[in-house]
Amino acid sequence: QSPSVLDAMCTEDADCPMGNPVVRGNGIKTGKCMMFNTTHSTCEIYGWCPVENNTLPRKPLLAEAENFTLFIKNTVHFTKFNFSKCNTLQTNDPTYFKSCTYDPFFNPSCPIFRVRDMVEAAGETFGDLALLGGSIGVRIEWDCDLDHSATQCQPQYSFSLQDRRYNFRTASYYWDSQRRLYRNLLKLYGIRFDISVHGQAGKSMLFPAAVRFGTSIAFFGAATVFCDLVLLYLDAKADFYWKEKFEEVR
Repeated sequence: QSPSVLDAMCTEDADCPMGNPVVRGNGIKTGKCMMFNTTHSTCEIYGWCPVENNTLPRKPLLAEAENFTLFIKNTVHFTKFNFSKCNTLQTNDPTYFKSCTYDPFFNPSCPIFRVRDMVEAAGETFGDLALLGGSIGVRIEWDCDLDHSATQCQPQYSFSLQDRRYNFRTASYYWDSQRRLYRNLLKLYGIRFDISVHGQAGKSMLFPAAVRFGTSIAFFGAATVFCDLVLLYLDAKADFYWKEKFEEVR
């Protein structure tokens, strides 16, 4: 193990208990303390070699990926109103989805997004994000007034940068002709898209509106009676109000 790993430093075999992992290291201790160089001794480990190479390219290896497209298909359903809507344009043209690209003004019903456009909408450049990876949040917002035509119920898209670094490791294992076990370890950098959908809908209902209207009228009628009672029996000038409200006939 490299002497840059503190837990791997040793002076005798007792410093390297067999079976213990090297903290922040690359393997399991064999129980032996070995000379790493003329000045350092480190614990021998069971591990894959060579260890991971942390050097990175200076530019994205697949720069053309900025022109890749992402097809996001989303359907929203408001159960209270028995209303469903899809974000794709209902068309009989089989070539439409092969040629269209989303544009918020000229083509808002096309669900095909170019990667570079999504990254730029999140405030980043593709070259910077593709080198070390990153995470982009895609928010789909449905805000529908169902009193209008269903064609006016359209999703709104927004993009946000969640993380400037994103990578993961994967390995493939195989045996050679001498039955020795080998592996290929890959550390992959990429752009991850996290999609979330939010929505709300409203519609005017005749019966609840009629109930509220009737309740309001009844409330104002009750308020009139209450005011009369106060002015006729509790107010200091009740006699004056009584004479103005009622006319005596003799």
